Formats: sequence, structure tokens, C-alpha cells
Amino acid sequence: MLADAARAVAAVRSGQSADAALIMFESSAQRSAVRAIALGTVRWYLRLRPAIDSLLARPDTVDRDVHALLVTAAHQIEYSRTPPQKTVHAAVDAVRVLRHAHASGLVNAVLRKFVAGRETLFAQTDRDTACRTAHPAWLVDALTAAWPRQVEGLLEAGNVHPPLTLRLNPRLRSPEQYLADLAAAGLAGRLLDNLGALADATAVMIERPVPVAALPGFREGWVSVQDAGAQLAAPLLDAAAGMRVLDACAAPGGKAAHILERTPDVELWALDIDPARLQRVGSTLGRLGLEAHLAAADVREPATYWDGRPFERILVDVPCSGTGVIRRHPDIKLLRRAEDVASFAARQLEILRAAFGLLAPGGRLVYSTCSVLPEENAGVLERFYAQAPEARAARPSADGLPVGAVVTSRDVQLLPGGPALTDGFYYACVEKTTA
Repeated sequence: MLADAARAVAAVRSGQSADAALIMFESSAQRSAVRAIALGTVRWYLRLRPAIDSLLARPDTVDRDVHALLVTAAHQIEYSRTPPQKTVHAAVDAVRVLRHAHASGLVNAVLRKFVAGRETLFAQTDRDTACRTAHPAWLVDALTAAWPRQVEGLLEAGNVHPPLTLRLNPRLRSPEQYLADLAAAGLAGRLLDNLGALADATAVMIERPVPVAALPGFREGWVSVQDAGAQLAAPLLDAAAGMRVLDACAAPGGKAAHILERTPDVELWALDIDPARLQRVGSTLGRLGLEAHLAAADVREPATYWDGRPFERILVDVPCSGTGVIRRHPDIKLLRRAEDVASFAARQLEILRAAFGLLAPGGRLVYSTCSVLPEENAGVLERFYAQAPEARAARPSADGLPVGAVVTSRDVQLLPGGPALTDGFYYACVEKTTA
């Protein structure tokens, strides 16, 4: 178990996403434990590694898997209920499983020193905010610059275990009915009622996360897994029956499904540049009994998919740094680099400009990210408005939005860990003038 978790951690350090790194253990009888240990280690890696490295004479010369094992074991010692000495013994056994038996002495010695001196070690490394909060220094600096009053809360939110939030299909189940369904299944849940008047009152938080197969009515399409913040996209889009609607970056399909659940009588086109990810959209819609036109295409190349008829509504949920969903994807802290943000922003502007060209006069486009960095959000919109005189900003009343939302005349930012308990999402509503 410890060896498998260490392999996954080493794969993330080599550039793989955590999901990709953990796929190889899906058939393991201990997959849940391996996943929990690996993700916990990745979440706290940037705090644990400096402490471990201070106990190594030449940390850069230690084999990748052995180093990952040391950090993984340190996580278990510091953050789990397992007795420290039991973890040390398990790590010595694990190093043999990793086929590095020659390093068993090193692993034993380093971890025993860590057990004995970790309070002193962390007292030294925790003087640095990036180490203490296990976030990369570039991101700490970026968050401090963008959100000086909220930065501590943002960093804290990046290290909490995310809630399991569901979106109800009100056509199949009312909140009252589903809460009763949960109670009958021995599960505790509650309706999130602080999302504002704009929301659909369909967000239910499960007090203790469980596999989706254990959720009442999941296979029947009563509920879908979707963060409460993501459930604002469809209401902001405000599609009506008979409209042509485009979801320009649709995978994995949650927002497309929500649009159809709210307004079944729309002509929805769901695009994604990745054919494999587009299949997930089809699977999501199939489970829910919904239909859409699916196209594996790049929205920036309309000649490959567009028939020339404009869309009255367009959702542009662009690829981004993911800095608003770190609590769900802690590997972001290890995989993202400072220079990635400018690259994302350039791509986001291209996608926004291309999608806006497909919008009908008088139509609405919703631009969305799961980032909290202004360069990907307001910065992209500022550049876009400067290039598109026929575009104007529109937004709903602030009292219709979630508690704690940061609202301006042009956009809405949800911060992770805020009073509405959402992930971090950014929304901007853009309309095309009829003139």
C-alpha cells in the first residue's frame, strides 16, 4: 500500500496528473487507501519535502521512488493516526517492494530522525509561508498580490478535503424527497441554501463522502456530482426553450447536462477538442437520458464544425490553471508553473474571441474559469472588450449571487473556502449588441 502510494507520488513529481498516476491501482483491493495516502502526500508535499531533504546529505542523488517513499511515509507519520513506528517499519518493507532493498537502511535512519525531530524541523521550515501552507512560492506571491486580505483563507482552503456536492435534477426528485432518500440509505446530507436567488436550489452536500454508486438514484439520473459553484453556470446562461446553445469546452459534461435539465427544449451543441474527453460528455448525458449534438472540435476553428447559424447562448468554460479547485486536485500545486498562467490567458482570449464570433446579436455568452488569478479572468475580459466594441458586460444583481461572492460591474468571483462552501470559480456575462 505504501509502496503503491509512493509510486503514484513519484509519477506526479515526474509530471503526470494524480488521476493518471492512480489509474494503475484501480484494480487494487486497497485502491481507496492508496488514493487517500497518495493525494494526502501530494497535498502536503511542499511542506514535507523540505523537512525530509534537510535529513539527507545529498537529496538530489536519492532514487526518485525512494525519495517519494520517504515523503509519503513522512505524510503518514505527520497526518495519519497510524503509530509512527509502524509507518517506519512499513516503509522499510515498502522499499524492498520498490526493488531498492539497498536503500532500506537509509529509509529507516531518515524516518527515525524525522519521527524524533519533526517538531524542530517544521518549526524551521514553517517560517516560510510557502512551506507552511504547502503551496508553490510563485502561487503564494500571486495570491498575495491579487487577494491580500483573503490570501490566508485561500491557502488554507487549498489544503482541506473537499466536500461531496450533488446537483439534483428537480424534474425527477425534489430536495425534500432526496434528503429523505439519503436518510433512508443511512447517509446525511443538507441542502446548500446560501447560494443566492440565482441558483436553482438543487445543491446538496453529503456530510460524509461516499462512492457515487452508493448514492441513491445516481444510476437513474436523480443526481450528478458537481460543485455548488459550478452550478451557477447554467442559471447565468439563462437559456430559454427553442434557443440554439453552444457549450464550447464541454468535457466532462456537467454544465451541459445542467443546461438541458433546466431547459430540455434547447438545441445544444457540445464541443470539446479532446475526443476521449468528449466521450465522457456522451456518457454523462446518456446516464441522465439527455441528448445533444456532440462534436470533437476546436472552437477556434469554426469551419470544422459550424453550419453558419449563430447561437443565442454560448458557454465558454475555458481551460485554466485550476487554482480555484486545488482542494480537489492537489497535484496542481506540483504541476503548475508561474509561466503557465500567461500561456493559459493567451489561449483563453483566443477561445473567447472565436466563440463570440458565433454569438447571435442580442445573445449572451458566459465566460467561466475555475481560477482565482486575475490574469486568466478580468485580465482576459479587459483585453477582449478592447478588441470587441460590439460586446458589453452584463451581470445579475449581487443579491442573487452566493454569499461571499466578489462582484463587480463586469464579473463575479467565487473564492474557495468562502461562506458558500464552493470551489473557486469566475464568471463574466457578455452580450452582443444588436447595432
